Amino acid sequence: MCNLYTLRPWEVRHLVQHHRLIGREWAEVMSTRNDTLDVYPNHQAAVVVDQDDQRVVREMLWGFPPFKAGAGLGTNFRTLNNRLWRDWLDRKHRCVVPASAFAEPDKNTPKGSKEWRWFERADGQPFFFAGIWRPWTGDRGTKKAPKVGDHTLFSIMTTEPNGIVEPVHEKAMPVLLMTSDDIDRWLHGSSLEEALAMQKPAPDDAIVMRPPEKKAA
Repeated sequence: MCNLYTLRPWEVRHLVQHHRLIGREWAEVMSTRNDTLDVYPNHQAAVVVDQDDQRVVREMLWGFPPFKAGAGLGTNFRTLNNRLWRDWLDRKHRCVVPASAFAEPDKNTPKGSKEWRWFERADGQPFFFAGIWRPWTGDRGTKKAPKVGDHTLFSIMTTEPNGIVEPVHEKAMPVLLMTSDDIDRWLHGSSLEEALAMQKPAPDDAIVMRPPEKKAA
């Protein structure tokens, strides 16, 4: 899956009002932004968790710790029996991540250039990624600006791509939750098997691809 998605600030109020989210202070701050929020690995992002039967918006860092030295952050997961993920698949640690669109670098562009393809809902509404979260203590900064301490991290579940994403990125796409019922099933599934049955691609007619955009490498 990509390592870039967006959340348009003018959609935040819709998310809060229509999905019973608790976190209106966050919504007020987001809705005053004039620009679209681009989210990259190790950036803070809005994540929704279930807390006392309420959906609460929390800020978390995108990406689980690397599973070995030299590996990248665990921004997404697909193999569910991997030790990096399996301890965090219980209902308590499931979450959903609001987004307006996600991007993939187009594999068909000439070598040395990077064109991003953006995918969004066909009806223009925001969606949620299915995800998991965990606490973690360590350094999430850089050598020049270390950030040592307690952090809350999230990762996004992926699946095989549908017919819209596959021509651009043949390996995977995020699991998209389109309705409140989808969100309930992921957050409140009575069994892990029920929740994981949602690990499937969105229907081809549910998302569309925008024209390509140039992004710095």
